[in-house]
Amino acid sequence: MQKRILIFDDDIDILSICSFILEEQHWEVHTSTNCNNIIEKVRKVNPDIILMDNWIPDTGGIVATQMLKNDPDLKKIGVIYFSANNDIETLTKEAGADTFLAKPFDIVDLEKAINGLINKI
Repeated sequence: MQKRILIFDDDIDILSICSFILEEQHWEVHTSTNCNNIIEKVRKVNPDIILMDNWIPDTGGIVATQMLKNDPDLKKIGVIYFSANNDIETLTKEAGADTFLAKPFDIVDLEKAINGLINKI
């Protein structure tokens, strides 16, 4: 069965690049440029992994991740927090995400973060 990933980022270029890379690796990729109705979006896609941008519009990545991790049905989904913020480790802990990926990143970093998390869940 094909693995699913849901990427939340308001940067269309990042969504395009990540989608291309992950689809080449046989991931089913879903994207969103905001966190409106995040619980419903995540339930609809039912991803194995979520990439969550810190600066995603409306609620922001911290609140959005906390909402997911507080939902009994969604809390087991692996969340990779990603941001260009220099204090990404602190933000990741505050959000309750499983791991982080600092922007800018290269393909190897992206693959390493995803594969490391998918092997844990």
